[in-house]
Amino acid sequence: MSAPFANLYYKRAVATPRTCYICSKPTTTVLSTQPVVDFIYTCDTHLSDTGFVTLQAPSASPTPSASAEEIARIKSEWEAKQKKKQEQAGNDKKDGEDKKDDEKKDGDKDKVVSLKPASPAPVASGSTTPKHDKYALHRQFYTMRLTDHRRRRQQKEVDALAPKLSSTGLSVPKQMG
Repeated sequence: MSAPFANLYYKRAVATPRTCYICSKPTTTVLSTQPVVDFIYTCDTHLSDTGFVTLQAPSASPTPSASAEEIARIKSEWEAKQKKKQEQAGNDKKDGEDKKDDEKKDGDKDKVVSLKPASPAPVASGSTTPKHDKYALHRQFYTMRLTDHRRRRQQKEVDALAPKLSSTGLSVPKQMG
């Protein structure tokens, strides 16, 4: 059976202080797993203790970023293609319509052209991994966290199953005689 969560915790800051897992002092620093299955409130001083956690080195694979020149070149090519498409669509439609419809479409085209360059500008980054510091718990602390997690899961199963069990056999029968 594999572990329910990996030994990889991300350092995050929270607004509400809670007690530290080690020294019970109030702290706003929390270590949590990526899908938040487990979390530990710790003081910043404990994060430098190698007996508790070790800081994981950041990944060495830099993300390739496009230069401003490349972005401008691609943007201009895209705009040119969009203008050609609009002109072709406009030419096809103009053949069968009268001048009043043409004037309305020209006004609509100006509105569409002004809106389209604004739409590709907000580009969202595709990465969903947080940019926080990564830590790995010492193996004994990690084992304790796994044990606590397993115990909580088993207790939930017992609590869910207990009402379904019959109550017969719970009372001691009286002896005759």
